[in-house]
Amino acid sequence: MTKSQTGDHPDLTMVNPNAAAIDIGSTMHMAAVKPYADVMPVRAFGTFTQDLHDLAAWLRSCGVTSVAMESTGVYWIPAFEILEANGFEVILVNARYAKNVPGRKTDASDAGWLRQLHSYGLFVAVSVLRQRSPPYAPTCGKGNGSPSMPPLISNTCRRR
Repeated sequence: MTKSQTGDHPDLTMVNPNAAAIDIGSTMHMAAVKPYADVMPVRAFGTFTQDLHDLAAWLRSCGVTSVAMESTGVYWIPAFEILEANGFEVILVNARYAKNVPGRKTDASDAGWLRQLHSYGLFVAVSVLRQRSPPYAPTCGKGNGSPSMPPLISNTCRRR
């Protein structure tokens, strides 16, 4: 394969040869792997749970060990959690750092560009909050007695 096909740069050292990247969207994620890892190195996946498991299976079949993705809104969270649970090293990247390059206008080219930058180790990971508070933790007053249920309106704080 030629340099234009692989996107390799001889003056840069490849740090993550088995890297992939995902361009995160609200209704679709575009994932890219190295060009010779699959017949279709850039694929679109939905955002539902089964779609994300399919994404993880495809990345595994392509020999991917590390995945970079943009921190776009809240849309990255399910993909991040499923990929991390499947044993991938997941790097969350500030979208502004990756998008400030002219000529990258489609999701497919964005995903390929993210993969290339990640393979050369050019991203700094964004820190991810690991400890989350329970979704229905009452902030004051008593709950309704069940830790899995939200507190009742009558049991929450009210102005006196």
